[in-house]
Amino acid sequence: MLIAFFILITVWLVFAQCSMKFRISDSEAKKKFSKAGVDLTTETINVDGFGMHYAKTGNDSLPTLFFVHGSPGGWSAFEKYMQDKDLLAKYRMISVDRPGFGFSRFGDAKNLEEQSRLISPLVKSFQNGKPMYAVGHSLGGPMIVKLQVDNKNLFTGLVFLAASVDPAEEKPETWRPAFYKTPLKLLVPGAFKPSNEELWYLKNDLKELDRHWDKITCPVWIIHGDKDSFVPVGNVEYAKKKLTKATSVEVKILPGARHFIPWENYGEIKEVLMKLME
Repeated sequence: MLIAFFILITVWLVFAQCSMKFRISDSEAKKKFSKAGVDLTTETINVDGFGMHYAKTGNDSLPTLFFVHGSPGGWSAFEKYMQDKDLLAKYRMISVDRPGFGFSRFGDAKNLEEQSRLISPLVKSFQNGKPMYAVGHSLGGPMIVKLQVDNKNLFTGLVFLAASVDPAEEKPETWRPAFYKTPLKLLVPGAFKPSNEELWYLKNDLKELDRHWDKITCPVWIIHGDKDSFVPVGNVEYAKKKLTKATSVEVKILPGARHFIPWENYGEIKEVLMKLME
């Protein structure tokens, strides 16, 4: 029995180190997009010694959709959008691997402050004089708020997809440090390692961000499922209350929808994205 236990642990440790990284190689991604008839550009740029990886589709002369994934995740979370011919007719689309995920120094988790410092130069490098809209799912929601707070008028508008923005809705989860500060971290598979760490930071990050929402003066679109068990729909009311200086706030509650709306409610989200400039 003891030998079987050690074999099981060994197999799990190997699995944990090699699996569930939520990323696809650039070469494989380009082949996949090519089959869909879409040209994909990928690149890693150096930001203060930190490699920031992103993927891009569409014409550089068009307005931009800048996608920010949740936790865990990677740029490919939005690959369906980036292949959509209707969206490509209106937008250039860029999706980033947030620090610690994908190919942006995988495993090196950062809090929102550090992430903003690393992502901001990347966003600015893509400014082309046309509107740029940030689309953030889950933890990507507070991330795009932080980016806009730290960089006045960086984005023309913000789109929240099941965004986790309310600090009161974040559970204490005091067990998390044990899984990134102790050898127990070896048991955590793939992208769940940096995810576990950044989610531990998130509650304090949101408390700090709470004081700065009045810097959001652009239009905001909020899309959320009323059956979201990961990020409760109560986050919507918090955002509405905090967005006192936003030019406009449009809310779309999806009946019966869960947390994974970027994939499970693609049609409803695409409809909103297609109308951002109207």
